[in-house]
Amino acid sequence: MPLHLNDLADAINAAENPEAAAKDIFAQLRAQGIEGEATADNLWHEWDSVGRAEQKPPPGDWQFWLFMAGRGAGKTRAGAEWVKHKVKQRIRHIALIAPTADSARKVMIEGDSGILEGAFEGDTDIKGEIVGRPVYEPSKRQLHWSNGSVATIYTAEEPERLRGPQHGALWADELASWPRSKVRDNATEAWDNAMFGLRIGLNPQAMISTTPKPIPIIRELIRQSIGDNPTCVITRATTYANRAALASPFYSRIIQRYEGTRLGRQELLGEVIDEQEGALWNRALIEQARLTGRVPDMSRIVVGVDPSVSVSHQSAMCGIVVAGIAADKHAYVIDDVSGRYSPDRWAKEVVRCFDIYQADRIVAEGNQGGELVRVNIGTVRKNLPIRIVHARHSKQARAEPVAALYEQGKVTHVKPLPELEDQLCTWEPLSGDPSPDRLDALVWSLTDLMLKGASYPPIVSPVVVGQARYWPGSGPREY
Repeated sequence: MPLHLNDLADAINAAENPEAAAKDIFAQLRAQGIEGEATADNLWHEWDSVGRAEQKPPPGDWQFWLFMAGRGAGKTRAGAEWVKHKVKQRIRHIALIAPTADSARKVMIEGDSGILEGAFEGDTDIKGEIVGRPVYEPSKRQLHWSNGSVATIYTAEEPERLRGPQHGALWADELASWPRSKVRDNATEAWDNAMFGLRIGLNPQAMISTTPKPIPIIRELIRQSIGDNPTCVITRATTYANRAALASPFYSRIIQRYEGTRLGRQELLGEVIDEQEGALWNRALIEQARLTGRVPDMSRIVVGVDPSVSVSHQSAMCGIVVAGIAADKHAYVIDDVSGRYSPDRWAKEVVRCFDIYQADRIVAEGNQGGELVRVNIGTVRKNLPIRIVHARHSKQARAEPVAALYEQGKVTHVKPLPELEDQLCTWEPLSGDPSPDRLDALVWSLTDLMLKGASYPPIVSPVVVGQARYWPGSGPREY
């Protein structure tokens, strides 16, 4: 009796874990050598039959599909199958973007749930032409299908490679883990460049598969899913949804260990955790610090610097935060231009901020070599007023008095500073997480202005007495 695709599909979808049930059924069919209307191999590659509902492209005329899910929930398989779906639609140019080159190859391409693993010789496109398995050319960073579709591999650590190429579809894997260079418009440089290139065809689309984190680009995509005409559609899945496909030690040792914790909610349930328990700041404090009126003239302005000594996608960023204090002793956080800079580049950025905001002093942490910091800035311009500070106490001890200033309503953010605000609300002092560069720069600047200012007489820029200082060519200060 021939096998019928619909009968097997119904049995698979009725199971508690369809993908695990499909694997078991197909293993039995192959062992028996059964063939018919649909062979085991054919059916296994029919994603409409074996994929869970949240792993399949949602209906509607969307531009972004954000699949937020826990670890091991089937994000990679969903992304690989979506790429195959686009190949069958004869989309000629597809971008595959991973956090790193290593993850692109080991996860998206060659992984157990990657594109090569899910490829099938019998696949055909919408014109009935054989698609088959793609040819992987690592040296060219490309996958080629027989119908002419090409997928090119990029990484977020090399954003310049995305400048220029154009695509009709894009799969962005683990967007929340992309290394972030200097941020603009709440996105990473790689994401910005990718969006400029997503311009071929009637409806170019992007699929984002990620374990979520409370970073600006994720929140921006979530905002785009709200309203009458959303451009983003969100699907969610938890680690538990794919439990049968996970190794039992992973479940017993990892899942049970983090079950019920905030980290577990993020990494297992795929929730966006906007605040961290134990963080010194919270969203209520940040909202309280929003500017509600006009920015007054500043008595003093400083540029706080938490320097970096190297530049790579894994190195810490250089924290650069500009803050000022008004005559009423209220502090204003003016700008955050932190970024992953080379030593020469961050020195130039610090001097640029010093000029633009007509600052009185540069306050830089010197634990990684105070004189080196002074010399580095001196290569850009000599004789600038620089104060080198040394961290003699724990990061928590230094940050707590500054957080207290926020609680007392003595600090205002003159504009949204999403990356800095995220770090304030998610850094937990006892977590052992890497150094919070933006937070450190903020702490140094506000400490100089509010907590130790009386001990250090201000260095005032030459101004006409009684006249407010303005940005060069800008008139009265508008932050």
